[in-house]
Amino acid sequence: MDHKEKFCEIYRNNIKREGASELLDYLLSSGSDFFTAPASTRFHGNYAGGLCEHSINVYNNLKEYLARPYTKKLFSNEYSEESIAIVALLHDLCKVNVYKTSMRNVKNDAGVWEKVPYYEFDDNLPYGHGEKSVYIIGGFMRLSREEAFAIRYHMGFSEEKDIRNCSKAFEMYPLAFALATADMEASLYLEEKR
Repeated sequence: MDHKEKFCEIYRNNIKREGASELLDYLLSSGSDFFTAPASTRFHGNYAGGLCEHSINVYNNLKEYLARPYTKKLFSNEYSEESIAIVALLHDLCKVNVYKTSMRNVKNDAGVWEKVPYYEFDDNLPYGHGEKSVYIIGGFMRLSREEAFAIRYHMGFSEEKDIRNCSKAFEMYPLAFALATADMEASLYLEEKR
């Protein structure tokens, strides 16, 4: 099973709320590059399909993290399979249709210049990172407050302008902390750079 099939299977088996099928239809449409987009230009998953692969990795990490006995005791919250799938699979919708393939000159191993493709970032909806994902999802289906905060703050403390808000969000909504942890683990340890 390829990443696209796996994503769709997890999505369809777990996300049932009103508007969910319309959102998946959009992701599968020609108006979205979700399944072919990279996860970044230079870092983790910087290759075709990297975004979908990353989303699945975050889902798997989040499920494992939330299943730990210590995490269950510490958070004292039970999250539905639907909430877990929503925040993990959809946290990076802000990256849909923002990576464009361009060409640049690079010296090959023989020292000869050649044109090679690379991704550049071109965002026509510059609404931030996590907040843009919340906005896109909200156009299709309603999120709980904790789901919205988890997606909004999935970048953790890497967004320096919001350190105080991020800390408060993590304190109030353990799912936000768990998603940020799952995202960092996938980005830093599971996914390659090419």
